[in-house]
Order: sequence, then structure tokens, then C-alpha cells
Amino acid sequence: MAVDLYDYKVDQIKKEVCHEWLLEKHYAGRLCIITYAFGIMDANNKLEGVITFGYPPNKSYNNGECLFHEARITTLELNRLVINSTMPKNTASYFITRAIKMLPRPMALVSYADSNYNHHGYVYQATNWLYTGESNTKYRYTFEDGSTFDIHRGIDKKGKVVSKEKIKPTLRYIFIHAGKRQRQKLIKDMKWELVPYPKGMNVNYECKDIDAVERQRQLF
Repeated sequence: MAVDLYDYKVDQIKKEVCHEWLLEKHYAGRLCIITYAFGIMDANNKLEGVITFGYPPNKSYNNGECLFHEARITTLELNRLVINSTMPKNTASYFITRAIKMLPRPMALVSYADSNYNHHGYVYQATNWLYTGESNTKYRYTFEDGSTFDIHRGIDKKGKVVSKEKIKPTLRYIFIHAGKRQRQKLIKDMKWELVPYPKGMNVNYECKDIDAVERQRQLF
């Protein structure tokens, strides 16, 4: 029987509700900066996925300085999207679209698809994000205990680095959440040129579903 996504609701949720999902289900396996968090729930209020937006670690992104020549608006990163594998395949695009509509305007959003995990950002392409090319050169750091870390920020707290290898850059997507006229002006003011969407074979990472628990029902 076909599943109608309109039977599911998207609502703002408490940041703490996301923690288990980000630590146990998302491939990154770590928490992130969360400014806004939203959940998608079925008719019984069971949480089936979470999406989070937060200020990027690079503070020059926060007011749009990295994105625009002149404009200065709030800029957030869509930094986590986690959905139970039992949900319909078009859930991600539906979820992203509904969540963005609940954010204040005007706002610029940035997100990255990690090509090291064979992600190309098809969900961003399906929801009309702008593709601005690859990020700067990335490296993977290996520590004495054998653990690895792909972000330069904070490696001094991880221990002694024993090796560093170059990895694929991430793919940068931008969404302008604003009225039509303002959106057009902001796109013209962007520092990065728009380029054609990347293509390739996506590979989904293995993950386990998280059962609904009472704390996942504590909505704002």
C-alpha cells in the first residue's frame, strides 16, 4: 500500500531529542551545532527522522560574508539529516522542504554532500538548491590510537597525528530562503559561480532504525 507523506507532520523539536539520532544513526557519529531542529512524525507521533540547522563553525559564514559580496543575512548550515530506512524514498525532499518553510526569512542555507561516502547531493538537487562546486582541499588525520578525523578544527584535542592523507572535497550547495525578488538579488550578489549539478552513483550507508521513545515526543 502506498504511503502518503501528507499523513506525516513536520514540527520543531527540542535539540536534545536529536542527540541519539546523531550519535547512533548518522554516519558522522558526532553532535553538531544546533540552532533549529525539526522532526518528522507519523499519526501516532512516532519520530521517524530529524533534521538540524546550525551556525557554521567558520564564523565568516554566520552573516553571509563568505557567500555574498555585499549582502549580510543570517546564514545557517543544514548539518544533519537522518531518516529511518523504512520511510518512503522521497521523504528526504519532503522533509527538507517543509522544515525550511518553518525557518525565518531572509536566510541563506549551506550544506555539503560528502563525495568520500559517494554522496552527490541529489536530495539538494531535487529541492532546488544551488550548486557552487567543491570545497577546499580536505585531509584525513590518523592518530596514535588508530582513530581518524576528517576535520582540521579540533584535532589538537584528539591526540598525536601520525599521518595525514588527502581526501575528496565535499560538494557545496546553497539555498536562499527569501522572497522571490530578494532571492534574485542575493543570487546575483553571490561570490561563488553556479555550476552544473554533479552526477554519479549514490551509495547509502548502513544504519539502524531508532524506535520511538517518550523523550522523542517532547515537542516545542
